[in-house]
Amino acid sequence: MAAKLNQIFHLKERGSNVRTEVLAGLTTFLTCVYIVAVNPGILAAAGMDTKAVFWATALSAAIACIWIGLWANLPFALAPAMGLNAYFAFYVCNTLGLPWQNALACVAISGILFMFLSIFKVQQRIVDAMPECIKHSVGAGIGFFIAFTGLMQAGIIKESPDTLLTLGDLANPGALLALFGIFLTAVLVIKRVRGAMLIGIMVVTVLGIIVKNPETGMAYTIIPKSIFSFENPVSAMAPTFGKLTIKGMFSGSPEMVLGVVFAIISFLFVDLFDSIGVLLGVSSKAGLVDEKGNIPFAGKALFVSAGGAAVGAVLGTNTVTIYGAESATGISEGGRTGLTACVTGFFFILTLFFSPLFLMIPSVATAPALVMVGIFMIEPLQRLPLDDVAIALPVFLTVAFMPFTYNIAYGILFGLIGYTIGQIAAGKTKEITKTVWVLTAIFVVYLILDIIL
Repeated sequence: MAAKLNQIFHLKERGSNVRTEVLAGLTTFLTCVYIVAVNPGILAAAGMDTKAVFWATALSAAIACIWIGLWANLPFALAPAMGLNAYFAFYVCNTLGLPWQNALACVAISGILFMFLSIFKVQQRIVDAMPECIKHSVGAGIGFFIAFTGLMQAGIIKESPDTLLTLGDLANPGALLALFGIFLTAVLVIKRVRGAMLIGIMVVTVLGIIVKNPETGMAYTIIPKSIFSFENPVSAMAPTFGKLTIKGMFSGSPEMVLGVVFAIISFLFVDLFDSIGVLLGVSSKAGLVDEKGNIPFAGKALFVSAGGAAVGAVLGTNTVTIYGAESATGISEGGRTGLTACVTGFFFILTLFFSPLFLMIPSVATAPALVMVGIFMIEPLQRLPLDDVAIALPVFLTVAFMPFTYNIAYGILFGLIGYTIGQIAAGKTKEITKTVWVLTAIFVVYLILDIIL
């Protein structure tokens, strides 16, 4: 068996072995398995069946991980994207008003477009032309968006008629549980404990068994009759599998149609930049960058990320993408080949046998994971020269507009417009690429149409 695995994954060539790869895969899984608990709750806000989303989340992650492991031989984990799930549920469905079936179609279309861009290597040219400050601030903005969602979900912050937002009722047991979970998870992360976010979720879930929700009079965590369950996949996934449709997507008002187009672009843009950012940031840690600074398997990895988004939409979940921080944990444990990713995918399959265990996890237990992911994603801001207002302007607009407008797309839009204005004011128009000029023009036209319509 070891000899066969070595032949498939070239373990010796990359200085690894089966034991190391298995442990790395398990470590990666423990750091990203929180998604199977978090995703169903978020997409439920769009009216989707939580059990079906659970299945779609676990299965799409398993397929994508095994795909990238066997085909690209890379130690990366893929799963439905945090941030884009909130964008899917709270903006595309609840604000824009699209049925979730149409929102899934937007995800599928963006994945197919990404696949074509990957085939023709267009995505690399687009990314190369984009300003570094926008590349780094998009992830940070999404991080704030995710953390904001978690804090609202836990009741730690809430709406206010006077100040728009205010501190939530900290006498509420749910808010206190979530706060405890945030600090516990942070301490575990600082101590470099493997599976810190999963442990945080588990501890708060257990405490939720004895703490009652004052609104319902029931415990926050409802213990299921059985922790083991493997239902018929067809019946379990029936509520979401293959339900995506383009019917009615482009038959509404001009404003609605523009919103749909921009939603597709947003799914594509964020997936594209997240995937390439992970490849650039994590591949060097794994020793997968050649002497010229290139990543030989980047094309395959991006294609899997794109294909994973399309497959996930068919199964019934939001955009599947490469996980950066989570993949880095497995790489730090010695993962160097696709066997790490395959092991991660195998464990995602195992979660399907314990669906009641994951579905009983309350939102107050998953909120700390959202906040911690948000914290992880602000790291790129330290690389930017924020003492230069021409750079600070687009960075601020990108990061601020995402949580403040509850819309990732608006952060990208205003950030790029701010960058163009800043460079013009600084007399650096020659540094603005043709691609940025075109995108800025498109975004300005979009805003004008939005105002007129």
